[in-house]
Amino acid sequence: MKTEAIHLLNVIQEARPALESITEDDASSKPIVGKWSLKEILGHLIDSAANNHQRFVRAQFTDDLVFPGYDQDQWISAQKYSEEPWSNVIQLWSAYNLHLVHVASLIPEEALTKSRSSHTLDEIAFKLELVDNEPATLENLIRDYLVHLKHHLDQIFDEVNNTE
Repeated sequence: MKTEAIHLLNVIQEARPALESITEDDASSKPIVGKWSLKEILGHLIDSAANNHQRFVRAQFTDDLVFPGYDQDQWISAQKYSEEPWSNVIQLWSAYNLHLVHVASLIPEEALTKSRSSHTLDEIAFKLELVDNEPATLENLIRDYLVHLKHHLDQIFDEVNNTE
C-alpha cells in the first residue's frame, strides 16, 4: 500500500473512536454564531473527500491537474449536516475516506508522480505552496488532502478539549 494511503488509513483509525466519543449535543452546538458546528466541520471533510475523490481518479487519465473549486459554505448550507445524526456523519466520513484509501493505494506510480505543468493546485489546494507555472503531481494533491483533513480533525478535537 502506498505511503499516502497508509497515512490516511491511520488517521481514520485514530480519529473515528475519538469522534464517536463526542456527544450529539456537543457535535451540534455552534460555539460562535456564523462558525461551523463540529457536524458541519466533519461534513466539510466529507465534501472535501467527494471533491478530491473525483480529482484522484481523473488525474490518472489526464495530462493536467486542472479541477474546479467549490464553495464550501454553499455545500454545508445545501446539505444541512447540522440536521443529520452525528453517528451518520461519522459513518459517511469514515466510509468515504476508507474508499479513498482504496483508491489511493491503487494509483499507478507513474500517474502519482507524473509532473504536470498545467494545474489549478495553486487555487484549490489547502496549504500546498506552488505557483501556477511550477509543475505539480497527483502525489502533491493527495498529501495536501491529508494536511487539510488533519487540520480540521485537530480543529474538532481542540474545540472538544476547550469545552470540557
